[in-house]
Amino acid sequence: MGDDTEYRIRLVILGGGRVGKSSIVKRFLFNAFCEKYRPTVEDLFCREFDIGSTVLKVDIMDTAGDLQFPAMRRLSIANGLAFLLVYSIDCPTSFNVVKQCFEEIREQKKDFQELPIIVCGNKSDLGEEKRVVKKEDVAEWVFCDLPRLRVKVMECSAKENINIKEIFKAFLQLSKIPLPEGASLRRRSSAHVPTGKSTRVATSLSPHHDAGFDESSGSRIKPRSRSLIRRSSKKVSKLKEQAQDVDDCVVS
Repeated sequence: MGDDTEYRIRLVILGGGRVGKSSIVKRFLFNAFCEKYRPTVEDLFCREFDIGSTVLKVDIMDTAGDLQFPAMRRLSIANGLAFLLVYSIDCPTSFNVVKQCFEEIREQKKDFQELPIIVCGNKSDLGEEKRVVKKEDVAEWVFCDLPRLRVKVMECSAKENINIKEIFKAFLQLSKIPLPEGASLRRRSSAHVPTGKSTRVATSLSPHHDAGFDESSGSRIKPRSRSLIRRSSKKVSKLKEQAQDVDDCVVS
């Protein structure tokens, strides 16, 4: 890598069903949006970005929204280094699910106050006439009931591509990764691994982390099989066809 510095982070996306967690990920990575709802069990997206001379390796874990897989969710939280908590602005129940997810983070992560967390209301395109969850109420919960957190409150629309890139730029700021002034975030490579169970990926914000070594068990992580990579590549290719600018994913 020469003089390049590497950072690695695992972002875990939590929230109820039908709030648009997968839509946010696919809009950011593929500039694509699908109206049809398909429940997620667990998807892992691995990306590398160049930011000047800094290489940022990001693992995005998209979790199930129906809360029927508590063991998988606990494992995702245990391995997470940053969290995106998503609710829908027209569904107060989804905001209650976000609160529940945060409590699980607080129970499992002793350093939760130091972790980058974004609480995001999706479907802002619905407009104020359909809004039920007010951003002011969310901010009051975060900043009054949960002080001293490294957290930000945002709203977005995956459908209309509003504030999607800003969410991920905010994670860079909250993570306090030293970035060159004026540098843009440009994707280096891509891979997508859909899973029915948790995939073990090394997670660290430390420079030059060895992604093939599991620090918790002290053993090497086995590489993914070639057949799995080929199947995953086919799925990525289909999503790429939907995006005109998939090779120019830049957050300036």
